[in-house]
Amino acid sequence: MKKLIISFFILSGIVSNAQRRSAGDIELVPYIGYATSTFVGDNTDGFGYRNSADLGVAADYYFNDRWSLRSGLQIQSMGAENIFFVDKLSYLSIPFNANWHFGSNRKWNLNFGLTPSFLLSADENGQDISTYLNSFQMGLTYGIGYKIEVSKKFSILVDWQGFSGMSDITKKSGTIANAHSVFNVGGVFKL
Repeated sequence: MKKLIISFFILSGIVSNAQRRSAGDIELVPYIGYATSTFVGDNTDGFGYRNSADLGVAADYYFNDRWSLRSGLQIQSMGAENIFFVDKLSYLSIPFNANWHFGSNRKWNLNFGLTPSFLLSADENGQDISTYLNSFQMGLTYGIGYKIEVSKKFSILVDWQGFSGMSDITKKSGTIANAHSVFNVGGVFKL
């Protein structure tokens, strides 16, 4: 047992030191997530949360071992539901986030930035409602994640990301925005 524990700590030290990245390094991260969303703003009382799946691919370009720019393409399911109907909104989102890698081995990251999103579809109980919605939204995004290294070229990322809509999603007067959070699991490929 003692040999097993010592071997674990030696292996952890070797794997941990290999996690740091350098300026110019690129990571590609395909992922899938479990999302929760709702509406916030004027006349949104009574709306509950809608649960769905998200998927996408992110890329990190490293400026040094602590900072990278994260962007990519995401298919995000947003909307809300109440006792009468379910609004299912689907967006193509392109985040532009600063990503700060921290911890002694840079396994943790905090990211924040802006995400423009483009409406792909909008459905309320099987009826297309896209004509009533703006085709573009802007949101503030933020998140935290942790990488579990498998090898020097591959890790598993577990993270949580939040989205706070900054623009009105409806064409009528009033303010309604999306609020969205997602728990993701993905593979990190160092290119």
